[in-house]
Amino acid sequence: MHSNLLEQVKTYLMALQDTICEGLERADANAKFVEDSWQRAEGGGGRTRVIRDGNIIEQGGVNYSHVFGASMPASATAHRPELAGRSFHACGVSLVIHPKNPHIPTSHANVRFFIAEKEGEEPIWWFGGGFDLTPFYPVFDDVKHWHQVAHDLCAPFGDDVYPRYKKWCDEYFYIKHRNETRGVGGLFFDDLNEHGFEQSFAFMQAVGNGFLDAYVPIIERRKSDEYTQQQRDFQLYRRGRYVEFNLVWDRGTLFGLQTGGRTESILMSMPPLARWEYNYTPGAESPEAQLYQFYLRPQAWLSSEPEQLVARDWQL
Repeated sequence: MHSNLLEQVKTYLMALQDTICEGLERADANAKFVEDSWQRAEGGGGRTRVIRDGNIIEQGGVNYSHVFGASMPASATAHRPELAGRSFHACGVSLVIHPKNPHIPTSHANVRFFIAEKEGEEPIWWFGGGFDLTPFYPVFDDVKHWHQVAHDLCAPFGDDVYPRYKKWCDEYFYIKHRNETRGVGGLFFDDLNEHGFEQSFAFMQAVGNGFLDAYVPIIERRKSDEYTQQQRDFQLYRRGRYVEFNLVWDRGTLFGLQTGGRTESILMSMPPLARWEYNYTPGAESPEAQLYQFYLRPQAWLSSEPEQLVARDWQL
């Protein structure tokens, strides 16, 4: 059974990589993605596509990968102990875009499929993915648009889907050692299989297809905004948080490294430039302070107005 399911998903994912790369190239209007195909000695490979030094995008990557092996890595069996002793296939598209202008948020998206098998037993499979937004100088209407797209793509699958996966995103992209979220969230889901293959696959496709609808309008609104060196420095400082999350907490990064994936492709999510500053404190009532006080605290974006944002306590 698995080969038919796997081929359906792979065909979609490779087309999605093409579509997203084409859409981002149009938005940038200068730089082009360069493809680097790779093979994994233990089984599988992928297509890494990187874009650099564009009008809009300082650096970004859109990866497609399909890896397989005789046993699941420790990070996966810790999360799903029933996978021990099973062979596996994992395929997905993952992307991170780091614009140069501090007024354009960094964005991330990922959609993926896992199937694990053991002779004499039924396959275990599931979908996962989502997308999230990491602004440096947030504009409320942009954040609301991002979440409206997320809400609308979830709506055909049930009224509870957006609030559930929005909450999961807030919790997953929480930087515990900083007591803040990585950004303003979006959607995150994993272990999706309870509604059967067709509906689960359809939802994963809705998320993958929704990324450009969510992100490109924000690029268009902010690409001409002027910025200062101080704002650029703050952007680089906040990019450090992105690095911290990906290297300390992100399960996808750990899975890729533990399965012997291509390190350059796994770490293409890192920003090209970042900085750290000891004991940074934003000025009172500054735009930087607003980011910390309001936007890095989960909010009901679709039912709020800017004046209703609150500085929430946030601790898991």
